[in-house]
Amino acid sequence: VSPSICHEVMGPDAMILVFLMLIHLIPVLATKNGVTSKNRKRIMPDPATEPPVMDPVYEALLYCNIPGVAERSMEGHAPHHFKLVSVHVFIRHGDRYPLYAIPKTKRPEIDCTLVANRKPYHSKLEAFVNHMSKGPGASFESPLHSLPLYSSHQLCEMGELTQTGVVQHLQNGQLLRDIYLKKHKLLPSDWAAEQLHLETTGKSRTLQSGLALLYGFLPDFDWKKVYFRHQPSALFCSGNCYCPLRNQYLEKEQRRQYLLRLNNRQLERTYEEMARIVDIPTKQLRAANPIDSLLCLFCHNVSFPCTKNGCITMDHFKVIKTHQIEDERERQEKKLYLGYALLGAHPILNQTVSRMQQTAEGKKEGLFTLYSAHDVTLAPILSALGLTGARFPRFAARLVFELWQDREKPREHSVRILYDGVDITFYTSFCQDHHRRSPKPMCPLENLVRFIKKDMFVALGGGSTNYYEACHKEGF
Repeated sequence: VSPSICHEVMGPDAMILVFLMLIHLIPVLATKNGVTSKNRKRIMPDPATEPPVMDPVYEALLYCNIPGVAERSMEGHAPHHFKLVSVHVFIRHGDRYPLYAIPKTKRPEIDCTLVANRKPYHSKLEAFVNHMSKGPGASFESPLHSLPLYSSHQLCEMGELTQTGVVQHLQNGQLLRDIYLKKHKLLPSDWAAEQLHLETTGKSRTLQSGLALLYGFLPDFDWKKVYFRHQPSALFCSGNCYCPLRNQYLEKEQRRQYLLRLNNRQLERTYEEMARIVDIPTKQLRAANPIDSLLCLFCHNVSFPCTKNGCITMDHFKVIKTHQIEDERERQEKKLYLGYALLGAHPILNQTVSRMQQTAEGKKEGLFTLYSAHDVTLAPILSALGLTGARFPRFAARLVFELWQDREKPREHSVRILYDGVDITFYTSFCQDHHRRSPKPMCPLENLVRFIKKDMFVALGGGSTNYYEACHKEGF
């Protein structure tokens, strides 16, 4: 279950209402405790620029990722004698309608049609819709061909990508186009179908997010050159999904979450109050995952629900969000989630590093790879890489692996890893030591290869030397 955040715009203090409306309607000008919009993409806490005390509203804005001014990023930065040879992009789908509904409350009236006269907007929005209307089903692996290519419901369906979500990824795609195509010429103008590798889960929100990013990256692309492969698992583990030990780690991690919640009496009282407001049993309210709905209300500047018994308030939110942050901290301190992450992320990371090795050997296929995924895809990868300080994946988060060739030493290849435009290469467990010894702003490819092929299993302990052994080890 992904941590979510929410917020209420109604309350007795009119100044709070005005302030919160401003930071939603004019996000690029918003400030909170001295933090400007330039800091909103920050993935690692920075004491110099962020609120001194955890601020749930600040965290909510980061998570919503409301599109604003063009984003500055560190993608594509390297010394002039390095040549970019491949890029691998993992994205979380963009802003969506809730997956759950709070019982006995009215569904949020959010329009999922894509229209020009509504914010947020992107200059390619109409052209995107027009191009999607021409998309042939043959460009998708079954069962993807049965999914709609863009949202079109006036009242969003559960889990449906919103206009905000489309704009987020049009913006991501355009940013990557400016860097990787215009600056680095990653793909030739007459690029071939084999030079793209595209995968998505079988949800409309991930397919549509992938298409929006691809359209921003390659406007008016030739549908005959595009083929989206279907990935049945959110872990993108393909034929290597059966892993009993990974599931045991997950069960123990879920038990840890349960015990932490059980010991939080303030949290339990908050759920009881919210259940009383909507007149349902506390267990039923908790099972409905109310934060998922409240997050949508917050991101779209819609008031929290009220009934004859009262209103869900900011105080309720603060308690829940504080618990989520405490849960995230404890999760990183314990090794249970790390075990799950190492085993959960290994198949897709192994596939990525294998593609990099093939490119380093001269293969010209898969120069640009896109995996359109979920928070539960990116979170294990971040943890497996040792990025314990990275924020939980926001809407439209992007994790990028760049492969570079040294023109002066053509047999040498290096990697850079970036999260939401921030270079995190030297935060990873496999490149921290190298950073102390080398002036190069990137990491040797062999460091990543050694980590994926060997060190991930060492980190698990138990003496396993490969994925199969690690997954089937007895006596955990």
